[in-house]
Amino acid sequence: MVLNYSDHFLQNKIVLKKRIIGVVIVRNGIAVQSNCFRSYLPIGKPEIVVEFLNDWGVDEIILLDISASRNQKGPNYSMVSKAAEKCLVPLTVGGGITSTQEIHNLMQCGADKISLNQVTFNHLDLIQEGAQIFGEQCIVVSVDIKKIEGTYKIYNYMRKDVIPNNPLSFIKSLEDRGAGEIFINNVDADGKKEGFDINLISYISKNISIPLICCGGAGRAQDFIEVLKYTEASGIAASNFFNFFEHSVTIIKSITNKDYPIRHDSPNQYNDVNLCELGRLKKKSDLILEDMLYQKIEKEVI
Repeated sequence: MVLNYSDHFLQNKIVLKKRIIGVVIVRNGIAVQSNCFRSYLPIGKPEIVVEFLNDWGVDEIILLDISASRNQKGPNYSMVSKAAEKCLVPLTVGGGITSTQEIHNLMQCGADKISLNQVTFNHLDLIQEGAQIFGEQCIVVSVDIKKIEGTYKIYNYMRKDVIPNNPLSFIKSLEDRGAGEIFINNVDADGKKEGFDINLISYISKNISIPLICCGGAGRAQDFIEVLKYTEASGIAASNFFNFFEHSVTIIKSITNKDYPIRHDSPNQYNDVNLCELGRLKKKSDLILEDMLYQKIEKEVI
């Protein structure tokens, strides 16, 4: 029996382990924390953030230069090369991409996949062109979604307004053009730490036949679990959340891996420790801490 691509994906997405993905937002060359696409808190050099995420055990990293298109600049190849040197997991790169030549150049710099966003509003054919040359698996299309008067709309961050297309119809048109993966970012939830929009993620993931990555709203371990439990998303992405405390990726994986198939091969395990609701380690009792700090030496008897 011969399976087409959609049948193959539908069979395998049931058994494939879900991905925990770290997102690095870059603005004017600096990695930042984003809040609703309006305010930004500097973190540091993108390659350093990539290195930490890689060491902490993320399955993939998405590096997005949000200022490239706004400043009418192409991809920052130097930044991508430095980041790729620190990255031992699949690296997706987005920002300022307008041609297949730029896609080729990014691959030469170390990118495994590329993310298209702004260019899809004016040059939709680039998706098809890129898929034909580099393969559908290399083409990720990023879609920003915002709620306007209770209705989901596609958000154009350059113009700071929405387009009239129905989000699902728009995403399915991207799929038809050859997109191998969809990355949706919830503008309203960005940086809020109030959880993912489960209704939106579930609706989109059930109605497309390619992998879906969701982003926007991560604030605690339970938020990741809800996506795994109630949606068919194949990847859960977060940016700000993973910058709050060390080993956050490993802790999230330790919690979710108890009930859901998550890749978890980090040497650091938190399976038998007490964690708070946010996923931080709870303080041990003073008696345990005292026992850990001091070695008891029995009094010598002469």
